[in-house]
Amino acid sequence: MALPELRHPQNVTGDFFVDNTCIDCDLCRQIAPAVFSDIGDQSVVHQQPETPEDEFAALKALVTCPTASIGALGKHAARQAVAAYPERIDENVHFCGFASESSYGASSYLIVRPEGNVLIDSPRFARPLAKRIGELGGVRTMFLTHRDDVADQERWANHFKAARVMHRDDIGRLAGIERVLAGPEAVRLDADLVAIPTPGHTRGHTVLLYRDRFLFSGDHVWWSPNYDSLHASRQVCWYSWEDQTRSMERLLDYQFEWVLPGHGRRVQASAEGLHASLRECIARMRKVGA
Repeated sequence: MALPELRHPQNVTGDFFVDNTCIDCDLCRQIAPAVFSDIGDQSVVHQQPETPEDEFAALKALVTCPTASIGALGKHAARQAVAAYPERIDENVHFCGFASESSYGASSYLIVRPEGNVLIDSPRFARPLAKRIGELGGVRTMFLTHRDDVADQERWANHFKAARVMHRDDIGRLAGIERVLAGPEAVRLDADLVAIPTPGHTRGHTVLLYRDRFLFSGDHVWWSPNYDSLHASRQVCWYSWEDQTRSMERLLDYQFEWVLPGHGRRVQASAEGLHASLRECIARMRKVGA
């Protein structure tokens, strides 16, 4: 739990606060923007919750925080916030909350489907979340986009006897990956699931396209409010910016209406709108790479 004695001095007075262990993952600002804001390299409470909806959002941020850097004095209905996850985003796609510090607060997602549920990347292993996912049908497949966001993947895979999918070039020391992808070609994992290798951020980075509508993009691309566009950053490209630019161009061959990243903001728009935004992103990447 967050410690009051470490409370950041720029928090406003009141029950909710952020302490100075915050790693600036941005999730609290996404979940409860009315309460949390950015002060450069950390988050703080810029306004105490004024409505029950704001309080519930702040509690969901508290539950999700990977470093337990959010605190709340007094009595609050945290149990309801715990029970909110996995939280539906659209159709049968859910956000898992419960981010892990070992993946620097990356978002993970659950697709609930009759053919077997799919967990994309790994949340922090927590019994309440595991119980709720079990009630939704468990996990048949774990899709690991890349090596940075694997977190508690082994515990999740063991708990649900799930088959893990990952590209060979990012497996490294991970043991027991059940389905290993290889090479540059897209692979149809099921009738509605396509794995698309997108090297760049890491050598074996791979995104997952579901129903030609949802793109689970890992750390390859995300929505940037600053650019008002899809975006990628050379500062967090660990393998090859040139390859990442080419991988971005490859996504123009596919249709999607959602971009759901591990880090960064998610976005929904028309397929045409996201293609236009993707072209803007590619143009900036080429300029940076020149």
